[in-house]
This record gives sequence, structure tokens and C-alpha cells, in this order.
Amino acid sequence: MTDPNPSDMAPPAGAPRDLGGGIRAILAPNPSPMTHWGTNTYLLGHRRLAVIDPGPDDPAHLAAILGALGPGQSISHILVTHAHLDHAPLAARLSAETGAPVLAYGDARAGRSAVMTGLAEAGEIGGGEGVDAGFAPDVPLADGEIVTGDGWQITAHWTPGHFGNHMCFQSGETMFSGDLVMGWASTLISPPDGDLTQFRASCARLAGARPARLLPGHGAPVADPAARIGWLLAHRDAREAAILAALSDGPACAHMLAARIYTDTPTALMPAAARNTLAHLLDLMQKSQVKPLAPLTPQTRFSLPSAMRKRP
Repeated sequence: MTDPNPSDMAPPAGAPRDLGGGIRAILAPNPSPMTHWGTNTYLLGHRRLAVIDPGPDDPAHLAAILGALGPGQSISHILVTHAHLDHAPLAARLSAETGAPVLAYGDARAGRSAVMTGLAEAGEIGGGEGVDAGFAPDVPLADGEIVTGDGWQITAHWTPGHFGNHMCFQSGETMFSGDLVMGWASTLISPPDGDLTQFRASCARLAGARPARLLPGHGAPVADPAARIGWLLAHRDAREAAILAALSDGPACAHMLAARIYTDTPTALMPAAARNTLAHLLDLMQKSQVKPLAPLTPQTRFSLPSAMRKRP
């Protein structure tokens, strides 16, 4: 399966880049296997600016954002796509420096489905990777709410899947897609913060908005959103088919299945692959295509219903 939007070369961290349409990007200095080159912070507007995803709590990145302000420019709004540590923590310090309010869907637990809320309350499912647990916006945003600034307007779309409180922000034909849709990799979905059922619905909604380009939380701009979203959903369908095929040989847990399916994945990323596999299993469980053989934990084995098992 060929990725329609391969990554380009990494831009320099800390240097503002003009992306057109009154939008600039500043790359945070936090590259990793999970963040690619680092987090993209976006500045929108010409005088009173919106900052989208301030990024990690890094003094150098804070200085880079403030240093990007020219004569007569200031920050009026700070918008956060979701409460992960590589997107949200700098919001509080940037707000303290500028007086701008922080806007987001809700706190770090907002937006979870009933299924994921139940798993989180049971306390056995694991997860919680990289969550900014103390994050809470000054101004909660409703799905579809319009935020108006000085010469710019943003529509906030609630798009859970990668994270329960995830939002995409639309400005004209540009969509700031956070970690829902990126150009360099498929997003991590780790329950209970990640929910594959929600992810599929959010991708369909994003496609329905028909943006001309996506500006993601990591990696290069996505020039063909429809192709990219289609590829991501086809990729998930292929993973689902591989899981069901593997389970036809007998019950297995997410770690066992990931080892069989993610054969070209570096060892350091296998824990993330196992979490993605668990997300698929929970989605399949909700569709009655697999069943757990014990109370749900990361080690729980799943099986196919008897009618779906491989016949001798």
C-alpha cells in the first residue's frame, strides 16, 4: 500500500515559515519516533494573532513564538488541538506572557466515549501515554463553534479518535488537523484516550469538510487531503483484516498479534503497535467480530466468535 503523501525534508526548528494565507509555522525542538521532526506550532493572522498548538513546555520554543511577533503584532487567542504533552503544556506559559485565553474542546478527559470512559474507570486497560493530565482550557469550545479574531475566523470541529478532546480548526480552505491526520505516519490510537471507532467517524467528517490542504501537528502540509484520508482508512481496514486472519489460528492478545502483524516495525515502536492493535480489538469487539476471553487488560486474549473460526 503506497503512502500518497510522503514526508519532505525537516525545516529548521524555531524559524518561522510562511505557508501563505496569513499562516506561519514554527517547528518545536522535540523530534522523536512519535513526533517526527517535532511539533508544528501555527500562527494565524497579521496583527492580533491566533496560536494553534503552542507545543511542549520548552523555553526555547516559547522564545521562538514570541520572537516571531513583528511590530504591531500580538497574540489574542491560543488554540489547542488536544491534551498531549507535545501540543498543550506551553499554552499556560504563553497565556501568562500574552494575556491570551486558551481555547480547546475540554480538559484531558473530555470527549471520551462511554466505552472508553468505562475502561478508564476500571483502571486495567493501561494507556495514558504522553497526556498533559492537568490541561484545561480557559474557554471550552463546542463542536462547530466559530472563533473570530482580527481578520481571521476559525471553525472548531470536534474530531476524537487519536484523543477524546481532539479538535481540528478550519480557516477557509485550510484545516489544522492536529494528530488526527498527518502526512508522515498514521496516528497512534491508544485506549482509553484513543478510540478507533471515533477515529473512523472523525476521518469521514474531515473528508466531508473538503479542505484544500491540511496543516498537521507533525510533518509537512498535506496537499491532497482526500487521498490521504482515504489511505489512512484503507490502512486501518488492512490492519483489521490482518488481525481477523491471525485470530483464525486461535486466541491471542494485542502484543502477540502486533508481533505477527507489524513485522517491519522497529523494536522501539512495538509498544505503540501493540496499543494500536488493542484499539482495533476493542473496535472489533464493539462490532461483535471478536470477544475477550477475560476482563479487559492489555494482556487479555481475544478470539473470533465460533462461526468465524477457521474450519479444518
